[in-house]
Amino acid sequence: MRPSEDIRARPPMKSIREAYGQALVDLGTRNANIVVLEADLGKSTRSILFKEKFPDRYFDVGIAEQNMASIAAGLALSGKIPFINSFAVFVSGRAFDQIRGSICIPNAKVRIVGSSCGLSDYPDGKTHQSLEDMAIMRTLPHMAVLCPADSVEIRMMMDCLETWEGPAYIRINRNELPVFSSDEEPYHIGKISKLREGDDVAIFACGTMVSIALDAAELLALENIQARVLNVSTLKPLDRAAIIRFTSGVKAIVTAEEHTIFGGLGSSIAEALRAEQHAPLDFVGVEDQFGRSARKYEELLNYYGLTADEIAKKARTLLG
Repeated sequence: MRPSEDIRARPPMKSIREAYGQALVDLGTRNANIVVLEADLGKSTRSILFKEKFPDRYFDVGIAEQNMASIAAGLALSGKIPFINSFAVFVSGRAFDQIRGSICIPNAKVRIVGSSCGLSDYPDGKTHQSLEDMAIMRTLPHMAVLCPADSVEIRMMMDCLETWEGPAYIRINRNELPVFSSDEEPYHIGKISKLREGDDVAIFACGTMVSIALDAAELLALENIQARVLNVSTLKPLDRAAIIRFTSGVKAIVTAEEHTIFGGLGSSIAEALRAEQHAPLDFVGVEDQFGRSARKYEELLNYYGLTADEIAKKARTLLG
């Protein structure tokens, strides 16, 4: 349950990593070129579902992310579509050199799946929590950076990844998240979804912070402040025209991410608006710190200020 549980009626909660694993099976069922590589964490990343269905197209390389990335590059250059899986902190950090040199430079069609992203691996602490992975991946030419908000969006995202040209990084939360996406709406990589209308403040959020941003909008509405809430599930390539359109006319802009404030969503929005006249902008995210262990996920969200109250506070401050 979330810190702001009592603000609005809760949508159903579903596991985003379980939805990813099932979408991987569905993709493999219709496309024989899909192959999966794992770094000894298949039960946690849920890539094991693919192994159960297609054992001859599943390769567990052990605790060797660098080797996994290099193998995937070779498979991609031979016509396969590899999905490589590990915890986000390991696949983005340990294998950076191989991702840069063997995947991004040749623009290979590899999908890099960072599971247990952000603080969602709450018991294991700073060594297993990834607060810098989106920044790392955003710096790489050709790399798409995706952060799905719920189990429906990851399924739609996976459909797009079958034909997406070039490499992509997908950030997967460990926990169950509220479902508010609709698979009846057209989806494409790069889409920014408007979830709530408002003319006073624009709140851009990704991943688990999307639901919390909706809670913040409810808090602000109690004070007659109307917040426009945007789900930015694609950080790169970023739809700059949409960012400019969604910030037009508002009096404040707030970004919210389960990530360091350096190089992630906040930086992306600021970069998109850098040549534009725009409302005051502030970030909600982790302030230049590593993670820490906790008994519950919500304890960490509260500790780092990743809450509806903090988003609403930033909005009030910017509005003066």
